[in-house]
Amino acid sequence: MSKVAIVTDSNSGITQDRGKELGIYVLPMPFFIDEKIYYEDITLTQEQFYEKLGADSDISTSQPSPGNVMELWEKILKEYDEIVCIPMSSGLSSTCATATSIAAEYNGRVQVVNNQRISVTQEQSVYDAIHLRNLGRSASEIKEVLEREKFQSSIYITVDTLKYLKKGGRITPAAAAIGTVLNLKPVLQIQGEKLDAFAKVRGWKSAKKTMLNAIEKDLNGRFADVKDQMVLGMAYTCSKEDAQEWKQEIMDRFPGYEILEGPLSLSVACHIGPGAMAVTCMKKV
Repeated sequence: MSKVAIVTDSNSGITQDRGKELGIYVLPMPFFIDEKIYYEDITLTQEQFYEKLGADSDISTSQPSPGNVMELWEKILKEYDEIVCIPMSSGLSSTCATATSIAAEYNGRVQVVNNQRISVTQEQSVYDAIHLRNLGRSASEIKEVLEREKFQSSIYITVDTLKYLKKGGRITPAAAAIGTVLNLKPVLQIQGEKLDAFAKVRGWKSAKKTMLNAIEKDLNGRFADVKDQMVLGMAYTCSKEDAQEWKQEIMDRFPGYEILEGPLSLSVACHIGPGAMAVTCMKKV
C-alpha cells in the first residue's frame, strides 16, 4: 500500500498548528499588502489582516509561487509515495490550474483535486481525504471520489458592509450608496465555480433567515437523497461572540447535525470585509 500525503492551502481555514495535529500539510496563501508580501498564518495573523483591511491598506490576493509549491512537494515525496493536493476552488483562483500543470511533471505521484470548494467545505474535503487514505485508498482513488462529490455542497454568505463589494467592482458605487441607505444586505452564494448574488434583503434578521431557508431548501431538495450524510458549517469574518450566536441559530434550526466552524478564509474576506457570516452544507464521504 502506498504512503499518501495530503496537502491543502490556508483557504481551507486549517491553520499550520491544526495541520500538524491532523498530519497534513497546509500551503500558506500569499497576500500583497501595501506592496509587501505576507503569508497567511505565517507572517500574517487574522487580527493583523483585519487591522490592515480597516486601515484601508491596499490588499490583493495572490497564489503560491510554483517554486514554493514544488519545494513543499519535493520535501514531502522524500517521505511519501504519493500526494493528494486539495487547493481552493478553481472558479475562485488560478491556484488549482497552476498546481495541476506543475503536477504533470511528477509522473502521477501528485494528484491535484479540482474540488471547487473553499473555507469549511474545503476543510471537509480534507477530512474526507484523510478518511479515504485511512481506508487504504490511493491518491488517484481519493481524487476520483472528491471530484465526484465536489458539487455536493453550498455556501451562503451575508456581508455587513457593501464597501468591499464596491471596492472589488462587484457592485456599482450607486448601488452601494442606495444599499447602505436602505440597509440592504446582499446574500451571496458559492456553489462550485464562483461567488454569485443570491438575494437582497433588508437587515441582518432577514439575511440570516434567508440563508437558513436556503440551506433547508438544499437539504430537502438538491441533497434529499444524501440528507443523512450532510454536515453543516458556519464561517465568519465577524467577532467570535457574534459567530457563536450565529452558530446557535444554526443549531436551533437544524438540531442533530454536525457543524464545522471557523473564520472565513482571508482570500474571501478581502472581497467582502469584516462582519460577514456564512452557513454551509456539504456531504461527508
